Amino acid sequence: MSAPLPEAPTAPVSLENPPVDAPRPEPRKHALLLWLSLAGVALLPAIVAVTQLGRIHPDEVYQALEPAYWRVHGYGVLAWEWRDGIRNWAVPGVLAAFLRLAGVLGITDPQGYRAVVALPQLALHAWSLWAAWRFAARRAGPMGGWLAVLLLGLYGPVLVFAGRTLAESFSTSFLLVAMEALDRREREGRAGLVGGAALGLAVVTRYPSAICVVAALLWLMAARRWKLLAFTCLGGIAVAAGLGLLDHLTWGSPFHSFFKYVRFNVLSGEAAARFGSAAPRFYALPLLSAVPLWGWAAIPLGLWALKRKVSVSLPLTCAVIYLAVLLATAHKEERFLYPALVLGLLAAAPVVAGFITSRTHGALRWGLASVAVASGLASAYFFPPNDLRADQFRAIVAATRMGGATGLVIVNEGLWGSGGFFYLGQQIPWLTCDWPRDGAFQQGMRERRFNRVVTFEDRALPEIQAAGFRIAQRIGRETLLVRD
Repeated sequence: MSAPLPEAPTAPVSLENPPVDAPRPEPRKHALLLWLSLAGVALLPAIVAVTQLGRIHPDEVYQALEPAYWRVHGYGVLAWEWRDGIRNWAVPGVLAAFLRLAGVLGITDPQGYRAVVALPQLALHAWSLWAAWRFAARRAGPMGGWLAVLLLGLYGPVLVFAGRTLAESFSTSFLLVAMEALDRREREGRAGLVGGAALGLAVVTRYPSAICVVAALLWLMAARRWKLLAFTCLGGIAVAAGLGLLDHLTWGSPFHSFFKYVRFNVLSGEAAARFGSAAPRFYALPLLSAVPLWGWAAIPLGLWALKRKVSVSLPLTCAVIYLAVLLATAHKEERFLYPALVLGLLAAAPVVAGFITSRTHGALRWGLASVAVASGLASAYFFPPNDLRADQFRAIVAATRMGGATGLVIVNEGLWGSGGFFYLGQQIPWLTCDWPRDGAFQQGMRERRFNRVVTFEDRALPEIQAAGFRIAQRIGRETLLVRD
């Protein structure tokens, strides 16, 4: 921040739909500050993802990057979903186009083409932050909107997730765009088309986001915004038609992947049987650790607004309904919380930002803003709670980047935790194993074509060295070994 935060407008800060359709024009200096802030904040998750590598969940690789790599190069590891047709090809198709662009540009290093593949997601994230600014500026003024972007964009889980090729990441960005569009009072036809299309794309990128679509439609009906509702449905139907056509071209029948997904995850109970189930309390600790201090501070401020009989905002409605469905669903994972967290904080950010920017004392405004942003950043330490294994992915890239690799053995990692052919960057044999007694380990040590090993926390290091490997590099907890 390079300038003191000005006082908020005289209108009260609340969770209601504001009577003002759009934020007031800002002076040129403030507008430049806004756009530079948006660009800088939007870039951070992409920079983190590309430089750090790793994965939040195997789906980041095997439901997005690896299918895209397979589309471009004709080889790769396809997960069972891509054999059974339980996913659609929208996201891998877009990523494949940018992967081809990297090839045209001569970028063959895995980390390099991962950066190219990040471009469409970077643009989507920037769009979602711009939408967050508009949403907040209607309630807290332009500078309150600017602070809200910092609160949301520098929120730890957003920094971790927004650059990752997870369905939750793509879908949540589209949901933010939809929330802002459906919050507008001006040009309702256009707003409805944009909001409906964004809701549709949120579902295309992640089918459980249909919960938020239902919640949004119910909210519009309760608000009696019939014109906006009609155009929202039109925008959503257009996207649904595109999904039907895509599934027909790739799987042989319209909406093939959607129906297969619903049967597997909702109707059959197979998801819980295969991947496990948990009680609602499973989400208690992730929620408590992931919601930042400023998010909790929004609760009393929001309750004060509700006392004045203001309506609950659309993103808060969607967050509550989505979270309620999550609690009732048998199969649970921490990453499923991400859309609810971001939607809830979108509703909270203008409330907190408006309160902070309305303080008359400059030092108090700066202090409160700094504490709020810092508390949001700190949430990245707790959520997601699992090991990203970023050093392992960097070691895999390094194993082939040095040249001469003809085979790779990854020790102390299974197939779905590895980086696939996407991060290998070439068609060579590779094996995963846990212990020296495993057949894959013994094969890798016996066959001379396997001349690279990456081992986590030096597992089986004596056995690997006994097979003629020498340590070439240590990358975090990973050790890269080579043999002639």
